[in-house]
Amino acid sequence: MRMHAYVAGVGMTTFGRHQDKSLKALAAVAINAALHDAGITPQQLQAAWMGNAAAGLITGQEMIRGEVVLRHLGIGRIPVVNVENACASSSTALQQAAAMVSAGLYDTVLVCGYEKLFHADKTRSLAAFSSAVDVEVDEAQTGLHVVQSIAALSGLPYSVDAGARSRSLFMDIYAMLARQHMQAYGSTARHFAMVSAKNSRHGSLNARAQFREELSVEQVLAARAIMSPLTLPMCSPLGDGAAAVVLMSERRLRQIGVRSRIRIAASALVSGWDFNAAEYAAGASVGALAADQAYAAAGVGPADLSCVELHDASAPSEIMAYEYLGLCGRGQGIELIESGETQLGGRIPVNTSGGLLRKGHPIGATGCAQIVELTEQLRGQCGARQVAGARWALAHNGGGAIGTDAAATVVTLLQRED
Repeated sequence: MRMHAYVAGVGMTTFGRHQDKSLKALAAVAINAALHDAGITPQQLQAAWMGNAAAGLITGQEMIRGEVVLRHLGIGRIPVVNVENACASSSTALQQAAAMVSAGLYDTVLVCGYEKLFHADKTRSLAAFSSAVDVEVDEAQTGLHVVQSIAALSGLPYSVDAGARSRSLFMDIYAMLARQHMQAYGSTARHFAMVSAKNSRHGSLNARAQFREELSVEQVLAARAIMSPLTLPMCSPLGDGAAAVVLMSERRLRQIGVRSRIRIAASALVSGWDFNAAEYAAGASVGALAADQAYAAAGVGPADLSCVELHDASAPSEIMAYEYLGLCGRGQGIELIESGETQLGGRIPVNTSGGLLRKGHPIGATGCAQIVELTEQLRGQCGARQVAGARWALAHNGGGAIGTDAAATVVTLLQRED
């Protein structure tokens, strides 16, 4: 839908291993930074949307997740909406909050995404990912039916290997989607390594990124194999972290005199469905539907974009997203990565933060972190990774898996108003 909400403040933690900090402490850092950036006090908030996916499994905080975080900061009385939508949790929270501000119900609201994924028992961390599919479809609750569905539709072989239980289910899903793309369009492991190398260059310039080491294509290819064609740097890592955004109405923005006017021009939330054979053959995708809706609502297209933060949970995912977001034609993602146009200095820089691959992917925090990066790009605050003259930006975040695609996807368009 078309929005009339503005980003007035942003804040986030570094992403990475934060075993010395509680989930509440991480969220507090991001929230306090966003409030300070917006120039307001906690008492000026009228509502809050809190995005978290895995606290029930990792910390045991299954319910009232947002309320306990905000009470810790002395924030109460206001409506608090807890949002869980897998990796799209805080993107969904932002979309819903922006809709409420645009509808005139609130003038000043908070959106926060926060997550802890590291745990002494790694099987608990992996269980968080395995719960992002329909667990009632198979009795083992491994979610391998999703991988098998992709393999069946593509005519590709798939068998469970010895390492399947020690890695995220989604790496199997991404590997099968990568093989599908390789079969259809001729992409190779080197193309996927080019994505990881590019994002490592961007991440090396981001002080909040989980990984700051710059990698070459050869280093990515030579790294430990996860599941063919994926190597370790082609896979997003476990991580802890938080990110927060303060949204305001235009009326409130004028009242307090906020100088930067970063408008949420559109935000589309869509859910997955079971593709019929014709839709599958035509390349139907949840991401494409969300992007089409967002472009239409904002009245712009891919050619208008200055920069993009997209859901590169695996390196092949970025190349596929180029195509369904309209940055290039279907099957032309490998040409786009080869051209260098998606790196800093190129025509359409993608994942200037380092993306999920290098900035990190604390599930519930990822969507808000994308908005933090893009807001700072549109403000001109990104230093060595700044995109010159950035005016329009797109955030794309997917979550979970149903059938052969994401269970939920949010595409948000931001505009710098002069």
